[in-house]
Amino acid sequence: MPDRRSFLRSSMLAAASAAFPFAATISKSDKPEIRMKIIGDPVLLSTWNHGIPANEKAWQVLNETGSIVDAVEQGVRVIENDPDNLSVGLQGLPDRDGIVTLDASIMKGDGSCGSVAFVRQVKHPISLARLVMDETPHVMIAGEGARKLAAENGFELQEEELSPRAEEAYEKWLEQSEYKPVINIENHDTIGMIGIDGNGKMAGSCTTSGLAYKMHGRVGDSPIIGAGLYVDDEVGAATATGLGESIIRICGSFLIVELMRQGRTPQEACEEAVRRLISKHDNVDDIQAGFLALNKDGEAGAYAVQPGFNYALHNRAGNELVDSGSMRS
Repeated sequence: MPDRRSFLRSSMLAAASAAFPFAATISKSDKPEIRMKIIGDPVLLSTWNHGIPANEKAWQVLNETGSIVDAVEQGVRVIENDPDNLSVGLQGLPDRDGIVTLDASIMKGDGSCGSVAFVRQVKHPISLARLVMDETPHVMIAGEGARKLAAENGFELQEEELSPRAEEAYEKWLEQSEYKPVINIENHDTIGMIGIDGNGKMAGSCTTSGLAYKMHGRVGDSPIIGAGLYVDDEVGAATATGLGESIIRICGSFLIVELMRQGRTPQEACEEAVRRLISKHDNVDDIQAGFLALNKDGEAGAYAVQPGFNYALHNRAGNELVDSGSMRS
């Protein structure tokens, strides 16, 4: 005959089975397997129409390697190597002394970042920026130190001469030698790229030959983390293009990411950044700046001070050029 304790235990199990029929039959092996959630489809955004070929390369690299960092690096290298581009790479327009100097930055969503500024003779400054991120304890290396770092790590230093198109443009500029920033409000400027992979990992890159006919030694927003580029896996990413001084003054890319952290959509954050930028200047007639943003859900936004800014968007549906809205018409 069962004792009182056994009888009570049997009665309690029977009651549980009646109230929750699955409770009596579920076992450890029956529990559903918990798998890592896939956040969504990959998305790439790049500034200007040269973002189309950059995105194509980045998408290919992402599919081959699965690395969003490799993708944003290799994507913008295509533009650094484009002999017809006058605003990125060694073929870009020089400073007022006739010397081409380059700036670049790269950043991962975990906060890792690297940049180079005022660097000469290096064909792919974005890869040198990645070397700074991956192989040094620093974030930014500039000038002769950046060139020395490149040489010591196997980067081929190019002959310091202007490309034919850049030389022609420089000779024409010398006729007046007017020291006034030439603001590009059409499709030629910095390339900034931001992206997210299928697992929610984000990265970004930014590279430029800088403002045409700038003072020798001038550095713009592109290599400054938080100005030309900022990435945070928890929130999203942003990049900028245009007059670097105006973007630096508001820490434009960091501002956009922080606005998204507070609940703004990428579009709302870009628009607020443009309003903030305009509020810091008495006259923006000669200022162009454009922003791109991407949140952790793969939603994009873009906005500019002046019309004419566009960007390339690549997802599984394809690679397209999109016209951005602007504050001024």
